[in-house]
Amino acid sequence: MRNVTRALKVTVLAADNLYKRELFRLPDPFVVLTVDGAQTQTTKALKRTLSPYWNETFKVQVKPTSVITAQVFDQRKFKKRGQGFLGVINVQVSQHLNVQTGGDAMVTQDLKNSNNSDPVQGRLALQFTVAAEEPAQADPNRTTGGQSSGAGPATPPRNASPAGHARAEGATVAGPMVRNATGSSVTSTNGGPPPAISGSPADAPSTEGHALVPGWEQRVDHLGRTYYVDHNTRTTTWHRPTQAAGASVPEPTDSERQRHMSRTLPDNASRVSPGANGANGAAGASGASNASSSALGPLPSGWEQRLTPEGRPYFVNHIARTTTWDDPRSRSAQAPSSNRAAAVAGIAGQTASRLGPLPSGWEMRLTSQGRVYFVDHNTKTTTWDDPRLPSNLDQNVPQYKRDFRRKYIYFRSQAAMRPVPGQCHIKVARNAIFEHSYNEVMRVPVSELKKRLMIKFDGEDGLDYGGVSREFFFLLSHEMFNPSYCLFEYSAHDTYTLQISPHSKINPEHLNYFRFIGRTMGLAIFHRRFLDAFFTSSFYKMILKKPITLEDMQSVDADIYRSLKWTLENDISEMGFTFTVDDDRFGERVEVELKPGGKDLDVTEENKKEFVQLSVQYRVCDRIKEQFEAFQAGFHELIPEDLIQVFDERELELLIGGLAEIDIEDWKKHTDYRGYTESDQVVQWFWKFVAEMDSEHQTRLMQFTTGTSRIPVNGFKDLQGSDGPRRFTVEKSGDIVALPKSHTCFNRIDLPPYPDYETLSTKLTLAIENTVGFGQE
Repeated sequence: MRNVTRALKVTVLAADNLYKRELFRLPDPFVVLTVDGAQTQTTKALKRTLSPYWNETFKVQVKPTSVITAQVFDQRKFKKRGQGFLGVINVQVSQHLNVQTGGDAMVTQDLKNSNNSDPVQGRLALQFTVAAEEPAQADPNRTTGGQSSGAGPATPPRNASPAGHARAEGATVAGPMVRNATGSSVTSTNGGPPPAISGSPADAPSTEGHALVPGWEQRVDHLGRTYYVDHNTRTTTWHRPTQAAGASVPEPTDSERQRHMSRTLPDNASRVSPGANGANGAAGASGASNASSSALGPLPSGWEQRLTPEGRPYFVNHIARTTTWDDPRSRSAQAPSSNRAAAVAGIAGQTASRLGPLPSGWEMRLTSQGRVYFVDHNTKTTTWDDPRLPSNLDQNVPQYKRDFRRKYIYFRSQAAMRPVPGQCHIKVARNAIFEHSYNEVMRVPVSELKKRLMIKFDGEDGLDYGGVSREFFFLLSHEMFNPSYCLFEYSAHDTYTLQISPHSKINPEHLNYFRFIGRTMGLAIFHRRFLDAFFTSSFYKMILKKPITLEDMQSVDADIYRSLKWTLENDISEMGFTFTVDDDRFGERVEVELKPGGKDLDVTEENKKEFVQLSVQYRVCDRIKEQFEAFQAGFHELIPEDLIQVFDERELELLIGGLAEIDIEDWKKHTDYRGYTESDQVVQWFWKFVAEMDSEHQTRLMQFTTGTSRIPVNGFKDLQGSDGPRRFTVEKSGDIVALPKSHTCFNRIDLPPYPDYETLSTKLTLAIENTVGFGQE
């Protein structure tokens, strides 16, 4: 190999998933580029990001033996020795392209450490371009896909990438503009030249001093590569046209061109020559495009079709703010019939309009067969399940859970249940949470309450990434439903099921409080939080506007239930009953007519069913009519009446309160470990301690680590974190003399490596029984 020196264009494209060294601040990354220890080049610093996108090009001189070093630094800490370093990659140029013959290559490598022990993570992407000595005979519609090294995010089985044309590193190539895993916009290099790049006018002379064929134009793309535009046929090519080629060049048909843009293999159809002149060719292309559009039907919601100045159609996704050459209708039509429904549902413009944006760090993709899958760049895993919906269920789960999941997906997909952009800040004191919450929640407009909740406890430093708001609803539900306030009372047969108290009128502001309680319950449902309370079945049925039956009376007053049941089963014609009931109002017995003139109307065998139904209606509903109407008014300010009615009373109970029973095996199955493995002795002691707890202490442990004592219907695999699903995590952290710490926003417990089981159980018990409040680290 000759030791020649050639000019190389190095484009520093982007980095992904850089290491965050500070808890509450993101780095300002920039790249320092060197060639064989010299020719230093530096990019600009991008502010506060873990996934910067620079797209800056530098020209350097390289030899086949040259090594290019790219180091990533944090600008704010760059001058502090050893503190600003975020990683480095070393690239041997000859391993990726031939310096003598030219070409280009995309290189993506994992960032490595240099010589210190600071943790490093993430990847860096570079683009190399060497001008060829002679014109390369390449496909005009392809660029050289370079090699890449380093592990990227995990992907589904082979070909599981959008439209079958995504790079292994994780940057989805979709057309004129695509988005990488972090949402940065990247110009396509695989879909041909950009749709609109200004250049010299048509018929301009080339750099080689020879005039171009009439109707052709020479342009340069953003990477400095020269390409040619044929305005006669509205096509582009990397090859310089000749007079012979300009006179007659076979061109593919419009249907074959459309199939190429859709990344499919064309059929063995015959090729035809272009029309006699440019105008006819353009008209034919336009007609074919219109015919194709009408055959595929209307575009999905949020999509728009546009034309480049050269007449090539492309598609704009206004929801995701991206563009692509691929027609979203043809992409779903290419999927096999068994997956077509999933492919259609997975188009970003449709799901985003129904379910809202994906959690941060998540990306939606399509396999080559059109099936939707999701990439979690936080954990570098993939899944078929949409993180905005409950996870798929196992085959052995009860039918009621399947029904609930189906209804829940519909419920969450409606526009009225989508959060509003922005934040709603609420500040309360723990020792006066009821009064402060009442003032704050009733003060804030409903439109503000639909924004992301940011709860802050007075005198505490904790930031709300989900865990603080979960504790807020947990504590507030204990206060709101406390029977000592005379707003709610326990049911007849237990001391944990609640119902509205008919004696709440002792508080002159009781109707305002019931409106607040209704708004709070709607707020919890809207933001996917649970209340630590259970209610009688009649209360759920009243919310759903379902008829009340005699069986509902059993939980309200067991004695009256048995009396009414005996009435139906026996002859009461000689008992002297009338259509009245006696009601106890603060020690005073008051006779209430069940219907107009009821005190003069005897109960007979013929009308006793009506008497029983009216008695149930009065004792369950009519006595608390004013209170429930106030509650309902507040509830429906956030939860539309027509949407909540898709559930039955048992499903509504799950929606409001979740599950109370804790399945230890399910908990262990859906737990992640950091610094530990499942076989470590400390982990084994932890689960032994959990299994030996009684149900009350297990609930307290759940509250300590996640901020709530309730579990989603699908179990621990659906635990929610700050911005989406987040599994329970046990992390090795802390000194053996310290207590365990929890991070409720991330469902994580920091468990020190205690030397024995007794120490672990003592420290953990002390932590869950005595810890109050949030702090910052």
